[in-house]
Amino acid sequence: MPLQNRVLPTGDIVATSERGMFTGNRGILRFDGASLGTSRWTHPHWIICTLTHPRGKYQSPQPKRGWVPLFFLDEAVGLAAGHRPCHYCRRADAARFMEAWHDGHQCLAGSVLTPEVDKCLHAARVTRDREQVRHKAEASSLPDGAFIQLAGGQPALIHGDRALPYRPGGYAPPVTRPMGVVNVLTPKPILPVLSAGYLPQLHPSAAQ
Repeated sequence: MPLQNRVLPTGDIVATSERGMFTGNRGILRFDGASLGTSRWTHPHWIICTLTHPRGKYQSPQPKRGWVPLFFLDEAVGLAAGHRPCHYCRRADAARFMEAWHDGHQCLAGSVLTPEVDKCLHAARVTRDREQVRHKAEASSLPDGAFIQLAGGQPALIHGDRALPYRPGGYAPPVTRPMGVVNVLTPKPILPVLSAGYLPQLHPSAAQ
């Protein structure tokens, strides 16, 4: 039976056998059998990591001590759920993300540090009731890599003039990018980062 450790663009964490391209960290989480307990995070430093440890160490999916790995289809899903690139295992990507953060938020280079980014993201990604913070925007204004909800609530990735409906195993065939105001899943502070040129790594199905 798969563990409840797969993160969706909606912020929900579900059980599925499909692991995805990235893993991530929100701290030490507890399981009741294969299901998560009450906690969905134990610290505000939510990160997106590589599936393999840089030093070849194995991370158990249910460690007795240490952080619990969560999984994302791709980096755009991790960003939509409010995570950022890890500075340890994804140093170059983390540096690009921080550079785009400063550019997108019109800050002096180096004036904002990672703990400040995490504090900003935490307020914009989840409520105290563990509900995802969502907002509205004109679809035409959104950068590539952002997640929205299509009619009926289906999560979809903005990709050029198309929207790619999300599925746990990969993206469904594209549809035309919606017009008008849409519900946005990607936290507000990440949108300027995407607009400033940070390109998340996408699942191969996005190229269809």
